Amino acid sequence: MSASKPQESGEVRIEPSLNKNEAEFIDGRRKSVLQSLKKLQIKCSQDEVPNIALLGSGGGQRAMVGLLGSLVQLQKTGLLDSILYLSGVSGSTWCMASVYQEPDWSTKLETVKNKIIKRLSGPEVSWKEAFAKLKKYYYGKDHFSLTDIWAVMVITSYVKEIDEHTLTEQWSQQSKDGKVPFPIYTVIDKKCKQRNIGDPWFEITPHEAGYSLTGAFVDASNFGSKFHKGSKKNQQDEFDMLYLQALCGSALADEVEIKKLLWQKIKDFFQHKETILKDMGKEPHERRLEALARESGTGSEEVFAAGFKPGTREVLLHPLSERRQQDPNAPATEECYQVLMNLVDMNLSVLTGKDPSAFDESIRTSLNDLSGGKIRVESLRISDKKAEKLNMKSYTMDVINNFRGRIGWPFELSGGQSHVEFPRLSAWTSIIKCMNHWTWGRNYNFLHDMTGEAVPSTLQETETRDYEDAGLLLNSPYFSVLRKERDIDLIISLDFSEGDPFMTVKEAAKMCKELNIPFPEVNIPSEDLQKPKDFYVFKGKNTPTVIHIPLFNMVNCGDKIEAKRKSYKTFQGPYSAEMITDLMEVAGKNITNNRGKLVEQIRAAVGQKGSRR
Repeated sequence: MSASKPQESGEVRIEPSLNKNEAEFIDGRRKSVLQSLKKLQIKCSQDEVPNIALLGSGGGQRAMVGLLGSLVQLQKTGLLDSILYLSGVSGSTWCMASVYQEPDWSTKLETVKNKIIKRLSGPEVSWKEAFAKLKKYYYGKDHFSLTDIWAVMVITSYVKEIDEHTLTEQWSQQSKDGKVPFPIYTVIDKKCKQRNIGDPWFEITPHEAGYSLTGAFVDASNFGSKFHKGSKKNQQDEFDMLYLQALCGSALADEVEIKKLLWQKIKDFFQHKETILKDMGKEPHERRLEALARESGTGSEEVFAAGFKPGTREVLLHPLSERRQQDPNAPATEECYQVLMNLVDMNLSVLTGKDPSAFDESIRTSLNDLSGGKIRVESLRISDKKAEKLNMKSYTMDVINNFRGRIGWPFELSGGQSHVEFPRLSAWTSIIKCMNHWTWGRNYNFLHDMTGEAVPSTLQETETRDYEDAGLLLNSPYFSVLRKERDIDLIISLDFSEGDPFMTVKEAAKMCKELNIPFPEVNIPSEDLQKPKDFYVFKGKNTPTVIHIPLFNMVNCGDKIEAKRKSYKTFQGPYSAEMITDLMEVAGKNITNNRGKLVEQIRAAVGQKGSRR
């Protein structure tokens, strides 16, 4: 394993080598692994210690709980300390984020497990906390997307907390003498996936974030900051763990189901009418004033001064209710709220096949009243159900653009009159815009305008990139550990997927063949496709050995595999305490029932490594 050269923290690193901090940690971890192997009665020298990676697939809360149950049993059977890397996709990253909250968690996993179960079976995050967090994301970031909304409205309902620690903060609590596996979180680059060009595989570790196969990285604390030609220009705060879990875990179902869920969550938020109305009437945030300065071409001091001049102070700082008293023609907060509420209901109606015409009529009437008859919103084509869905996007933007363009408050700048959106209303229109454009995981592109053959041109061409759940391409993080410089000898893949229990390993083998990455051939007996066993081993010449363990199988479920799958579907509400306990037991059996086989394959990996030296 070669380590990278030290680089400036604000610079892009383009090298097919390990980050120096990761390499140093791995050296220490390998010493701990050697002691673990001795306890397992496996003889080997330090040079023969195999590099073992544990993979957790996606699968929502099923994956989160399944991985937790597996980790507990790996620890109890003495196998956890032999793991070098722990990498996850989607729901498995929720488990990783939880266990790594605790310093040296592998040494006290039973206590950590009980703490997590208590939280998962406890009350959800309060609406006020979620509301405050949503505003914090909106006003604190240059790029607000559905991932922020998903974090607050969906992820919190599963993990039952708002974890505002950053990944680098979390890692700083772990001792550096190798007591825990090194974590790798994975997502994909949406555009690379869609165009089937470039490098879609994106990893986030405590030290770096970047493209796994290209070898282009920035410090983890700088992911999301603005770069140009390889150098950092503007710092953004490091993303927190709640956002990271949303970035990794946003593919709980197909797009239509996600849209239904999110529109319903937005509607639930809007049910808190008094709080929403109060928020809409509050002062604009300082970020908005600074944005106005940039838009107007004046300095920030001029805008602040303009905001406090007689005749303009009321416009920028007074609540809407007071503005209404001063100017009878000023729009009413409640009327604006009702238009947005109807717009949410209308989108839900279209998605669920209900007649949206009443909402359409109400919206158009309200907008005309608010603008004094100046607005004409295009009617929705209700007669054609297919066209109705296609037209909803443009209809929604019509409504939002009318809010932004016509229903504004005038204020004076040195250049004359301008308009500003209702204070705080912009946050709610932005949420609906994100839904309409289906924008996920948008962040600054740290490879923007870089030059050099090492970076595919498709990764350089845009100022921003969109990142999403890796499960939308491959529901297991194989490509994070298949980097040549990580030199993995043995992969233990825990598969918590819904549907085909062999899809991940088959797809990984296919993709590796196309990319010329060493990977063993995968052949599944036809009789196992419907009745999977609990342990599969795939080997090849000069490839890592791959162990594949399906969650539900004939050994731990008998003839009740299908019943278990139906009980723990990916797209369902948070699990009860009883469900969590049961699922952890099922997942744990896959480890305890196969302890001997796992030790055998670890011993074989030692032999193979020794023979290659």
